[in-house]
Amino acid sequence: MTVKPLLIGTRDSVLATWQARHIANILEQSGFKTELRFIKTEGDRVLDLPLPLMGGKGVFTKALDDSLLNGEIDLAVHSLKDIPTLLPDGLVIGAVSKREDPSDVLVTRRSLSVAKVYDTKKQADMTKLDNILDPKGEAVIATSSNRRIGQWRARFPRHNVTDIRGNIQTRLRKLSESNWDGAIFALAGLKRLGLENHIDIVLDWMLPAPAQGAMGVMIRKEDTMVVKAIRSVHNSEAALCTAIERDVLHTLEGGCSAPVGALAVVESGTVRLKVNVVYPDGNGMIQFEKRAGLEQAGDLGRRAAEEALNRGADVLIRDLKS
Repeated sequence: MTVKPLLIGTRDSVLATWQARHIANILEQSGFKTELRFIKTEGDRVLDLPLPLMGGKGVFTKALDDSLLNGEIDLAVHSLKDIPTLLPDGLVIGAVSKREDPSDVLVTRRSLSVAKVYDTKKQADMTKLDNILDPKGEAVIATSSNRRIGQWRARFPRHNVTDIRGNIQTRLRKLSESNWDGAIFALAGLKRLGLENHIDIVLDWMLPAPAQGAMGVMIRKEDTMVVKAIRSVHNSEAALCTAIERDVLHTLEGGCSAPVGALAVVESGTVRLKVNVVYPDGNGMIQFEKRAGLEQAGDLGRRAAEEALNRGADVLIRDLKS
């Protein structure tokens, strides 16, 4: 009897393919056959509009959601930060992968050429980097994320920020061909593709997008066979922390394009959650942290979001929606 392979839906970018194959390898090590199915999303087809004008990051998931609901695939692999907090009826996040470092990083234009000679330290670039990171200096930084824009401008008010779209390789190419000083990337994506030598500095002061660095596996809610199959993918600590972060975003009703940063980490039996919300121009930043024991952490994200709303995040979110 021929065993039917699990059909894994994915976008066709290099990073999305890496992520889908990573999940496929885990499943195959557990005895399941797999097959990738590549699906184009609206976010892949339309590259000349900023994400907020396209309706947020759901543009990267809807086509795969439809394929799941239509029975064309058995599961879909996404960067978890791209999955909207309100899921389509009939679908659930069945597993969350072990999390990569969720940090954001800065890649400078000059480092793209210098990196060919200096594999890691890029000493020749440090003077330029110091100039970019001078709070009183001027620079042009590329990113399409309202969250990154707001946090960057809050720290570097004299800098200009320009929009950039496309997959990682496209954005690196655009940066190298531009007159911009640098661009902001997720560390996880660069590391997964072996491109970490381009990193100039880890932005440890910038809070990442909720669930950044983790992969989510979307499945049909009643598909018990797939539920059992993906148990080997699931990481309980990553699932807890990313669920708390996504609860922040959901309670704020900000949507995936809202300038909301959130990071939850487990430390000695306690969950520490950092949250910030800021206007894209860098003004009005609301930033704080909350802690809870593991047994009390289930509603930590909701409670943190309610505190943010009480501190004025409701006005900020309303202003951005109007």
